Amino acid sequence: MKERRLVAIALTLIAVLVVAVSIHGVSLAREGASADSVLPGYRGEHVHESDIPDESASSQTAYSVDDGFPVDRWGVSRIEAPRAWEISQGDPSVIVAVLDTGICKANPELAERVVAEVNFTGSPTSDDLYGHGTHIAGTIAAVAPDARLMNVKVADDMGRCEPSVVARGIVWAVDHGASVISISLGMRASSDLEEAVEYAWSRGAIIIAAAGNQGSPGPVYPAYYVNCLAVAGTNRSDSLALLSGHGYWVDVAAPGFNIYSELPQNQYGYKTGTSTAVAHVSGVAALVFSVASDSSSGSGAINYEVREAILSSCSPIGADGVGNGLVNAFEAVTGTLSPVAP
Repeated sequence: MKERRLVAIALTLIAVLVVAVSIHGVSLAREGASADSVLPGYRGEHVHESDIPDESASSQTAYSVDDGFPVDRWGVSRIEAPRAWEISQGDPSVIVAVLDTGICKANPELAERVVAEVNFTGSPTSDDLYGHGTHIAGTIAAVAPDARLMNVKVADDMGRCEPSVVARGIVWAVDHGASVISISLGMRASSDLEEAVEYAWSRGAIIIAAAGNQGSPGPVYPAYYVNCLAVAGTNRSDSLALLSGHGYWVDVAAPGFNIYSELPQNQYGYKTGTSTAVAHVSGVAALVFSVASDSSSGSGAINYEVREAILSSCSPIGADGVGNGLVNAFEAVTGTLSPVAP
C-alpha cells in the first residue's frame, strides 16, 4: 500500500513538472514574440545604441543642466577640436543632417541650431522620443559650434528603421542643402540605400556612417558602401570601444566610449558605441567644410577634399581594423588651408 502511495506521489510530481515546463515554454514564446514585435506594417531594425550596454555604470544616469554636473566631453578634446576652433568653429552655411530618431525641440541650444526638419516615420512627431538622435546632435554641435543641424527623422520612437526610409532621408537631406549626413544607424544592404549614397556623393555631400556594434569585421550598411566614411569607436586608451565594428572596410575611428551629451527634456547622459563616434567625425567634417576649397575637380564640389583631409590627418592607434586611425580635427582643418604666399 505504501509503495502504491509513493508511486502516486511520484506521478503527481511528474505531472506538475510537465505542466510547469509547458507554462514556462508558453511564457518564453510570448516574451519572444513581444520582444520581436514591430509596428503594424513597419518592419524595423534598431539603431545601434539600443542593443549595446555601456562600458560604464554611469551611462545609465541622466543629469539635468540644473544639477551643476560638470560636462565631460572627453572625446571633443581627444580629437583636438578646441585647437581647430582657433581656425574655425564651423560656419552657419554648413548643414549637418542628423538621420536618426529626431532632435528634441525642448532643448533650446539644439533647437535653435535646427534649420529644417522632416519626419519619414510613423511617429506623429519629428521630436525625439527615444533619446538617440538628440545625443548624436549634441556631440556634433559640441565639435562644430557654428554649424547648423537638419533633423531628419528616419528611425521611429522605438529606435527602428528601414533601409528604404533611410534612403529617402538621405535624398531629402541632400536636396535641402545638407553638406554632411550623419548616420548613426546600421541595417541590411539595400539597392535603394546604395543609390541614395551615390546620389549624395554626386551632389557634393559626404556621408559619415557607423561601423556597428557587432564586435566583428562583418559589414554594416550604409557604412560599408564605398562613398560612405565608415567609423569605428574608441575608448580613452585609444583602443576599440566595447563591441565596436572593425575591419578592412572601416575608414577611421573616433571616441565612442562613455560619451556625454544632450538627451531629451533638457537632460544630459552617457552613451557608448559607434553612433557616438560618428557624431564626432560628423562634427569634424563640418569644420573642414567651412575652410575647404575645390582644389582638384574644378566642379565646385568639395566633398572629396573634405574626405581626404579627414583621412590623411588621422593619428595611428594601437587597434586593428580602424582604417587610418583616430580622427584629428586640428590636423584636418589645417591640412585643407592653402599655404600662404611668401
